[in-house]
Amino acid sequence: MQARLARAAARLTVLEEQLAVLDAQQQAAVTAAAPASALHQLVQLKGVATTSASVLLDEGLVWRAFRNRRQIGGLLGFAPTPYTSGESAQEQGISRAGNKRLQAISIQLAWTWVRWQPHSPLTQWYRERFTHGTRARRIGIVAVARKLVIALWRYVTTGVVPTGAILKVA
Repeated sequence: MQARLARAAARLTVLEEQLAVLDAQQQAAVTAAAPASALHQLVQLKGVATTSASVLLDEGLVWRAFRNRRQIGGLLGFAPTPYTSGESAQEQGISRAGNKRLQAISIQLAWTWVRWQPHSPLTQWYRERFTHGTRARRIGIVAVARKLVIALWRYVTTGVVPTGAILKVA
């Protein structure tokens, strides 16, 4: 048992060292980024950390040539899946068939956005509609994630700050 614990402690030490190196690389990338770069812009928003900004950019938020919000929703997989046959028409929810890494980081970003951007219209919309029950909150945060990623895409491509967003103090 002592040997197993020693091996686990050694693995933990290696992982902590690797995480420290990755964090240092991300901080260096943010520091070296030009003020007009997408990474620098995203990190300036309160509630958006360097890791989430890096993942958004690595997964193609900027370098893919999106023309509209529907294409971003398709990449996320948070697009509606309607069913129509004859006279019946029914909504089946969202497809969840998109980029899993981008889905995970966008959900995390949505939760941090709701926490750190309490006066934004997006947060107010979420709180008005989805405060009753945990299932409703989990469903609503997916909608917030989709809207947030679209707003962040607009921010880094056109420079339009999301409405009501608070920027970090330098």
